[in-house]
Amino acid sequence: MNLLLARILFLVGSMTVGYKTSGPAGILVGGLAALMMIFLEIGLRKVSVSGLSSAVFGLILGLIMAKLVGDAFSLTALPVETISTIKVTLTLVFCYLGMVMALRGKDEFNIIIPYVRLRRQDQAEDITLLDTSVIIDGRIVDIFKTRFLGGKIIIPKFVLRELQQIADSTDPIKRQRGRRGLEILNTVQKESGLDISINEDDFTETNEVDAKLVKLAKLLEAKILTVDFNLNRVATIQGIKVLNINELANALKSLVFPGEEMQIKLIKEGKEHNQAIGYLDDGTMVVVEDARRLIGQEVKVAVTSVLQTQAGRMVFTKLER
Repeated sequence: MNLLLARILFLVGSMTVGYKTSGPAGILVGGLAALMMIFLEIGLRKVSVSGLSSAVFGLILGLIMAKLVGDAFSLTALPVETISTIKVTLTLVFCYLGMVMALRGKDEFNIIIPYVRLRRQDQAEDITLLDTSVIIDGRIVDIFKTRFLGGKIIIPKFVLRELQQIADSTDPIKRQRGRRGLEILNTVQKESGLDISINEDDFTETNEVDAKLVKLAKLLEAKILTVDFNLNRVATIQGIKVLNINELANALKSLVFPGEEMQIKLIKEGKEHNQAIGYLDDGTMVVVEDARRLIGQEVKVAVTSVLQTQAGRMVFTKLER
């Protein structure tokens, strides 16, 4: 509503100025000029602040270079008209090259107008980016409530867009996961008490959300919170710190040692002959040898070995006689 009011006031003001300048005809001219500016402003909505500031920086750099080179030509014996033409040409060329180079490397400039800074203000903070998988996973709610993670939590706009697309999917399973993710996100924002914000930066040169997330993490010098194994690998290779909730969950599971005894309820058959499987309270899979006939019962077992895999920890046991 405030934006609409500003546009109306600008339109009325332009028509008033046109009337005082050129009479009734000026109202039409002022109104058309104001409408053109309003449409131009609407078209600039997709232009990011970082892109605009980089373009301005490149323009200023181009003007400085054109001025320096043009002054050098002024020291020659060329005619005044020729020097003027050279200066205009240099200004156009250097301004164009400066803006193009700045826009191509805008992720490295990190300059915010009106204060020219070569380092982003938020780089000194402890920043964590959330990806789509960790939002849908849901365990972040409990993690945030424990205050295990501090600093600033950022949710990229392109992650929200992907989450919305999943929630609008025609696949009922994907749609359910997407809607659950949106509900979890709403819960996190209301109940976590952490500094959570939305980042508007987008990287139009790529359509992959993971690639955008890695670029943003580099730009902000931030960590990525995820449960995506592939994203974990890619980000780690590029030198980005990754917090994987699955790795945290595995690290927090109870330690068991060979020879230790425990009570376990057998739930189902194992893959190998005559094996049965049960689970500890933390979800650790326990494989019991020669116990298929006892499925559904609670038995006493002794640990023979422990296997740590990427999927989690597996405990191999045998029946206590």
